[in-house]
Amino acid sequence: MSKSHNVFISHHGKDDDKVQALKQRLGDKGYKIRNYSVDSTKHKDGRRPSDAVIHRHLRRQISWSGTFICLIGEKTYTRKWVNDEIRMAYLQGKKIVGIYSHGNKDVELPEAFKKYGGPTIGWNSLDKLGEIMEDKQFPVEKPDGSPRTPIYKMAKVKCNN
Repeated sequence: MSKSHNVFISHHGKDDDKVQALKQRLGDKGYKIRNYSVDSTKHKDGRRPSDAVIHRHLRRQISWSGTFICLIGEKTYTRKWVNDEIRMAYLQGKKIVGIYSHGNKDVELPEAFKKYGGPTIGWNSLDKLGEIMEDKQFPVEKPDGSPRTPIYKMAKVKCNN
């Protein structure tokens, strides 16, 4: 389990504390996580770059990740950048998984996640997240951890080089 995993954690900026908690919990479970998303540990001088610069930066950061995690909180579905990040991950062929943040059940999924997203798992299902990152399983569950019917039928395609 000591293998490193490159992830991008898409989230509403006000949920940054939950991103830090998720990274900590994964580390406590023995996962080495290299997080390529933008969070409070990576803020620079406070100046906001143009949308084009942000888009280019996000696209590059997502390309370096193996798993794209959408941290689903109360207001995540309202965020333009979250939907843009999900679309970028989809276009790059990334594994897209949604994790309901602690205490958030019955919350709206971002529109792009409804269209392009993969499984959703509850906050306490970090072992399942590890198996997703390692391509062992692709579960779909409700925020409380109980199984749910997938929105779309998921298929794995193996390409020949």
